[in-house]
Amino acid sequence: MAQDVLCEVNSCKYWANGNKCSASSIYVVNNRGKRATNTEETDCKTFESKV
Repeated sequence: MAQDVLCEVNSCKYWANGNKCSASSIYVVNNRGKRATNTEETDCKTFESKV
């Protein structure tokens, strides 16, 4: 399992200094309903807005 998860989405409540993700787990899904073949075809469902 990855020890460090990097994230540049500073509008997420799990974003921490150094572009780290502070969530206890990460949930990424395929957003196209088929096998993902590139980054654009995935979404992070862990994201929650800071606001």
